[in-house]
Amino acid sequence: MASDRIIVVGAGHIGIACAHYLRQDGYEVTVIDQGRIGDACSRANCGFVAPSHVLPLTTPQKIRDGLLSIFRPRAAFRIKPQLRASLYRWLFQFARRCTHRQMLEAGRALRSILEASASEYRELLADPAMDCEWHDSGLMFLFAAEEALGEYAKVNEMLAGNFGLSAKLIPGDQLAQLEPALRDGLAGAFLYEDDGFLRPDKLNATWSHRLRNDGVTFVEDCRLDRIEKTTGSISALHTTRGEMKADQYVFATGAWSSLLAKDLECDIPIEPGKGFSVTMESPELMPKRAMLSEEAHIGITPFDGGLRIGSMMEFAGFDDSLPNFRIQQLKDAAAMFLKQPVGAVDTHTWYGWRPMTWDSLPIVGRVPRLSNALLAAGHNMLGLTLAPVTGKIIADILAERPTSLPIEALSPARFS
Repeated sequence: MASDRIIVVGAGHIGIACAHYLRQDGYEVTVIDQGRIGDACSRANCGFVAPSHVLPLTTPQKIRDGLLSIFRPRAAFRIKPQLRASLYRWLFQFARRCTHRQMLEAGRALRSILEASASEYRELLADPAMDCEWHDSGLMFLFAAEEALGEYAKVNEMLAGNFGLSAKLIPGDQLAQLEPALRDGLAGAFLYEDDGFLRPDKLNATWSHRLRNDGVTFVEDCRLDRIEKTTGSISALHTTRGEMKADQYVFATGAWSSLLAKDLECDIPIEPGKGFSVTMESPELMPKRAMLSEEAHIGITPFDGGLRIGSMMEFAGFDDSLPNFRIQQLKDAAAMFLKQPVGAVDTHTWYGWRPMTWDSLPIVGRVPRLSNALLAAGHNMLGLTLAPVTGKIIADILAERPTSLPIEALSPARFS
């Protein structure tokens, strides 16, 4: 078993993590990607490692937000009308799950894997060689309006009662002591002290470098064109770099995974949820902590030498435009909270497609009809946070190791 060859398709956070745990088990691992290592959504996200994010996107409020967004092209959460039957099927299934009961059910599964992933990160980042600007200073949920703060206090109480999660309330008049970069007059914040943040591109670079030194092969600019199959298994991958063969195949293909549904002979209900970010030179008054605002739909992350603002969610298919108004929206939203919300120069503007499932749970496990294929995709907005536990689950499945994690809830077979 330890000499088996494995090809991982996709070199984002998830593919890198799968390679890490598979190599630990002694497999010969090759990772291929149609672009560069750690690109796409794994490069310019806000870098939150957030075990607090147990609530799925399928909340009752999202139905109302989605319907209204059809008539509001600049809404932070937007569904763009399209002539795609797959989108409306996805939205129908998503809406069915926007109930309090199903929200809690999905949240329990997420809580389990989020805790496990945070534990794996603590072990992984204890290695000094993993230089990725890791900060374990928590994540602040900011509120400008007293009403919004009060509403979230109810959510915090629900999280404590159902998931054992409780944030520390920071009243508005105490915020400046904790974070001098914040504007006066804010209502307050909730601080999730077990969360942290890191710089995602540095994580990708240091992690892949470590894996190369450990014998993992990475092949960039290698697009998968066709999957060759014999009865019940994959026999080869045909790529722009030629034919590639292995004993097992792991598809960590993010938002593009649904395009493989026919070849993998299973339903993969993943829709691309488009997000945006802008990275800029550090303003003179730089925040010290990572922050998130549900009011303004943004995340704010201070990195060494730069400030990143990101978020938004557009269901617009694989739309590849980067409208200036979206970048300006991010800056305007940050101005609600920061005394100096922008730096002198934008160093990088970005968009990417998050892999969104209709039940807000990732798809991790064996593909039902192909004996040597596994899927590791559909992580919604938690790809960075859930990368280590995903890699561990894939390795455990291949090794047939027992696990207490809810792998049945994540299995691709749940859509059959």
